[in-house]
Amino acid sequence: MEHIVALLLVIGCSSDMTDCRELSVPVSVFETAAACTAERPFAMGDVQGKAQYIVAKCLPVDPALEDDYDTIAWNVRPDGTLDASLEVSGVMVASSSLRPSKDYLSQE
Repeated sequence: MEHIVALLLVIGCSSDMTDCRELSVPVSVFETAAACTAERPFAMGDVQGKAQYIVAKCLPVDPALEDDYDTIAWNVRPDGTLDASLEVSGVMVASSSLRPSKDYLSQE
C-alpha cells in the first residue's frame, strides 16, 4: 500500500478576501512532498477563473496518522497568506481493566 505524504489544498477567495472556499483539483494527494510542490502551479491553473484570488499550499501528512485525519483547518489572512493544517479531531475514549466494572442492572 502506498502512503500519502502530502495533500494539496487550493482555496479561492473574493478580491477583498472576505469570501473563501476550498476548490477541487484533479489530484490532491501525493506520495512525496516534491510531487505536490511540482503539481501546485498546474492545479492553480486548473482552477483559474473559479475565484478572483487563488492560493494553494502543500500540507505534510504523517503516514502513521493518514487514516485518522478528519479535518483540514485553514484561514486566509487579509494579506493573502494561507494558514492550514491537517487535524485529528475525534476523541478516543480509553478504559482500564484494572478498575472493576459495576453491573447497574442487577443493583436495586
